[in-house]
Amino acid sequence: MKCKRFFTYSAFIFVILGITTSYMSPEVNESDMRQNEWTPKFGGCGGIFFHAKEGPLIVEIEKTDLKAGSRTRSLRATFIGPDRKVLRDIHTSEESGGKSLRLEGYVNRPGIYAVMVTISNDRYGENTSWRFRTNCDKYIIETSRGHKDQRHEEPIVLVDPEKETDLCFMPQRNGFNILITGLSDEVKKVELRDASDLHITFLEVHNDTAFHHVEEGRRLRVPWKLHFPKALAKVEIEGVTNWDIGDKSDFFNEYPGGALWTPDTEKWFSLHDNRWLITPYSYTSYDQSGKQQSAIFKVHNNGTTPKKVKLELEFPDEKWNIQLSHREILLDPNQEREVVLNWIGNDVDRSVHLRTICEDFSTYATLYSKAQKPDTDPFLQMPIQLEPYRHEQEQFGYTPDYPTNNQPYFNVDNMPYILSENSVLSCQNSTWKETFTGPLQSSIAAFDSEGDMYVLGRDNNKVALLHSKDKGLTFKKYCLPSVLGTSFDIEQFTGHNMLEGPPPVIKYTRVGADKQHFWRRYGNLELLVPKKTRKGIEWEQSILISDKCLGVSSHSGLPSSVVSSRDKIFIVWGEVTDVNIRREEVPGVPVFVSMYDKRTKKLTAPVLVGFGPPPNDTHNIPGITIDGEGYLHVLTGTHGRPFQYAKSLQPLSVLDGWTEAESLLDRNTIHSTQTYLGLVIDQENTLHTIFRYWQHNAEPFAETHYATLAYMFKKQGEQWSEPKILVQAPLSHYSNFRHRLTIDRKGRLFISYDYWSTFWFYRNDRKYSERTLLMSHDGGKRWELVSGDDLAS
Repeated sequence: MKCKRFFTYSAFIFVILGITTSYMSPEVNESDMRQNEWTPKFGGCGGIFFHAKEGPLIVEIEKTDLKAGSRTRSLRATFIGPDRKVLRDIHTSEESGGKSLRLEGYVNRPGIYAVMVTISNDRYGENTSWRFRTNCDKYIIETSRGHKDQRHEEPIVLVDPEKETDLCFMPQRNGFNILITGLSDEVKKVELRDASDLHITFLEVHNDTAFHHVEEGRRLRVPWKLHFPKALAKVEIEGVTNWDIGDKSDFFNEYPGGALWTPDTEKWFSLHDNRWLITPYSYTSYDQSGKQQSAIFKVHNNGTTPKKVKLELEFPDEKWNIQLSHREILLDPNQEREVVLNWIGNDVDRSVHLRTICEDFSTYATLYSKAQKPDTDPFLQMPIQLEPYRHEQEQFGYTPDYPTNNQPYFNVDNMPYILSENSVLSCQNSTWKETFTGPLQSSIAAFDSEGDMYVLGRDNNKVALLHSKDKGLTFKKYCLPSVLGTSFDIEQFTGHNMLEGPPPVIKYTRVGADKQHFWRRYGNLELLVPKKTRKGIEWEQSILISDKCLGVSSHSGLPSSVVSSRDKIFIVWGEVTDVNIRREEVPGVPVFVSMYDKRTKKLTAPVLVGFGPPPNDTHNIPGITIDGEGYLHVLTGTHGRPFQYAKSLQPLSVLDGWTEAESLLDRNTIHSTQTYLGLVIDQENTLHTIFRYWQHNAEPFAETHYATLAYMFKKQGEQWSEPKILVQAPLSHYSNFRHRLTIDRKGRLFISYDYWSTFWFYRNDRKYSERTLLMSHDGGKRWELVSGDDLAS
């Protein structure tokens, strides 16, 4: 959002919040507000949850720069209601010295309100601290920072040595450790108390560090507190600031994933037990007048004991006819159940709140029933500009009637398939069915010319190639040779590569990593060539392609590493290099191609086709495809640099020369940033690629950078197009889109993506993945949100 100017008063920015449509001017006693206690200053980003009752709600935030610097560090406060409607989205203003802001409004409907805090040019919150005060009686802070490539931890950092404070948290029932560092020299001990203020123990301080192990024991679901004579410390508490995600027991990690705390036990409320009580927070439906409509919500018990949840409908305006499937639900711990709203579409816009009540905790979600416009253009105005808590569903009423777990693949009859972690999903007779259940190893599905289907799955602890002769209804497993650290890939359809039999399998086994160079991970790359026999599927001994292959980074892009044509298999890969070699000599990851001939059983020597900068980076996964004339096309992967493109000079050959690698973008501009490629080619031999594309110092985040999902194409005989932004991130700094590009047998393009923000507060609060599927039937000119009929046609 663009920064706006506001009138200032008493060094604060006043922002009047229209928390409900029937806004009432709050009666606020300013002297009472000034008596409210400031929290201690603390680091990181994150946010605050408020259990707000009816009446005025005021939040004042003040930030402090901990380090001098030329880059602006503006604090952004995104104020949201129980249904995650954004009530106000503002930045600290340079007019007030860039230090403070104030949010105020009137709560007509009680529930869980929140403020999300992000800081420009300081996504980890290491150079900035902030504090707040509020007239709300109940609030909990969630400490959160930007994503780091390491184990997820959210330490609580207090940076207010002039203030005495408590740090209140929910203790785990199992034994856990408390580690406190960075204490003031004057602090000799930190006291641990329970919620009744009874002494538990003292943590003795040695060399500014205090440590204590809390023994296992059953504990009441009330907070404990650490008392700090001076609020200067880095606090790490197992089960609060870090979690063992691999431990799924109900005795440890009762509430993993949320660094929740408050400086006063009187402010505490039961957020832990009732988090994500009702989701989605809001649901938008574009209705057909006179037609039956429905919306599904989920009620979730995040607590450790059974729970009774009451449900009620509240109408912000005139009451209308809508049915609620349940008025009361009983839930076991960690159980989730659906509730359904049913109504008849109308030609007017309406809304209703779905309130959930559980003992002393209450909040609500909102359904927006909107009249469908009869002449709605199905094609989107690109880019899709995601906004905080307003993604495709909230903006367009996107409610897919097909699974969105992963990207779609299409068999020879153009029947669509989508894989989940544990099942194969296919559309048969216009109905999506789970045709196979069992753990899967990859989201890629392959099909041969006879209509057989292949996926990678598991057979106990081994990876297996699964083969189906009946369109995915049943599979037979063939185990692949593997050891710990082995991953596999299979050939996927990219436009012209029709498999004559089982897909070639690429096997990668990591053998080394460089502690000094985080992304320099390497191993053996091998080719497995399966074939159909009377006994099923068999393969000969694997063929070593490279012993210096870079590792795999496949959460985004997922390009094809192998394509084939009859007896010829073409492989592309990147390699590690000596870190001491100058960039002038090796400007990036060297990308090689090779060909294996199944008939002669010979592998050609590797051919260098380009470099994917920077060197020694596992992000730089290349992609390969083949056109209708047999020419090979390669894009080198990069990490925030321009992709390079090369084409074979002769069809079905890697040894007869390649075009000189050319950059897809101007490599000298700051906007030349491409990462995570997807690559396919259509029936007209037009190449299509998608990628993450950074924007720097551009609206709506002019002070910093942000991510977009972008698209380029190259028609046969022409240059690459300019990048076209398809999706724009709602938050600044690091993001990715977990994107994948596929193509069906008709040449239609499909982009499956799921926005992933660096900010844990946002990802954690939204909880559920919301993967979206776009389609273009005209070679990337226009894009639309996919319907079930589109996939099945």
